[in-house]
Amino acid sequence: MPSDAPSPLPAQPPRTGYRALLRNREFAGLYTGFTLAVAASTLAGFALATLVDHQTGSPLLTALSMYGATFATVLGALTLMSVADGHRPRRTLTALQCVSLAVTAAQALPALPLAVRFALLLVLGFFQSLGTGARMGLLAETVPTASYATARSLMNITAGATAVLGYAAGAALLRLLHPPGVFTLAAVLTATALAVTAATVRERSVRPTSRPGLRRTRTANRALFSRSGPRALLLNLWVPGGLIVGCEALFLSYAPDVAGALLAAVSAGMLLGDLIVGRLLTAGQRSRAAFPLRLLLAAPFLLFAADPPPGAAIAAVFVAGAGFAATLPLQERLLALTPPAIRGHVQGVDSAGRMTCQGLGAALAGAAAQYADPGTVMTALAALSLTVTLASRPFVSRARRLHHDLGTPDRREERAAP
Repeated sequence: MPSDAPSPLPAQPPRTGYRALLRNREFAGLYTGFTLAVAASTLAGFALATLVDHQTGSPLLTALSMYGATFATVLGALTLMSVADGHRPRRTLTALQCVSLAVTAAQALPALPLAVRFALLLVLGFFQSLGTGARMGLLAETVPTASYATARSLMNITAGATAVLGYAAGAALLRLLHPPGVFTLAAVLTATALAVTAATVRERSVRPTSRPGLRRTRTANRALFSRSGPRALLLNLWVPGGLIVGCEALFLSYAPDVAGALLAAVSAGMLLGDLIVGRLLTAGQRSRAAFPLRLLLAAPFLLFAADPPPGAAIAAVFVAGAGFAATLPLQERLLALTPPAIRGHVQGVDSAGRMTCQGLGAALAGAAAQYADPGTVMTALAALSLTVTLASRPFVSRARRLHHDLGTPDRREERAAP
């Protein structure tokens, strides 16, 4: 006989909007701590660059004061990134934030020699790379897999907006506080981020018990780069964007009068791209959009070969900025191919590699612009970015197919293990 019981309602997909994420106490804590850390880093970087410029008048040293920390991140990825997946990730993250606090506070000392300031900058970059790995490992465990891209989108948007506001605030604050005062404010923000993390994030029990260190880091890196899928994804996360950051580094040389508008247009494009891709597209749509977005990242810069008028140049870089959102679907695929035991490690390697490639891209662009017109150099870098994207497409597509094959958590853990 037919049952009178009502048919079960179809399962509703989990809510993945920004508001739903922020109702998660742990995510809200990670997000707030991350935002405060970005604000502190922006203020401290601006203050240091201003101080170096006033004391030396050297464009090279001033640029290194802003980008020098990125070169130290790769050292963290190659040596101690395994601490990001230690069995007490909350304790690890708070300890690393304590180091950042101590370094930032030390920069507030007025009579500190420049050599010491640069050494502290490298120390900060090294430990911040480990902190990023620990934070992103906790993020992957705090939010559902379906919400991961949305969470990264919100953090990317906030980081971009915070950096823009931080530079504007830094310029105003330097007139009132001078660099030591701005460093002190950055230290206060870092301390607040530390307190928020300690109060909201809990420890995770499903973590390896083996001791992190150089050997474990090398073993995990060897396993990571021996697999074609993650290797292709990391290549596309690092190189095309790093080359385009090199283009951006030449805006001041290319058109000093509109450089600010060009940088603002790129930032606005990045924010819009992250919002659309992370919030409005489904997982399948994001996956299909990854390749077109990587093309969009570089193609508009080819316009600089024709020396476009300022309005056209601003519009072109705005469109190109949206292409940076390609990192979201690529990071989703990378997460799907990563065993849970090393998620923090892999995401830390990804972040360190991207920052290092951005620094290298800026250095490459600056060196080339010593001998060629900035517009020509930007065009060449954009063409090289497109070449990398096109040449690596078959390998990224293979990683995409494997991502779709690993549809359930159990199968992901079985087949993603190196």
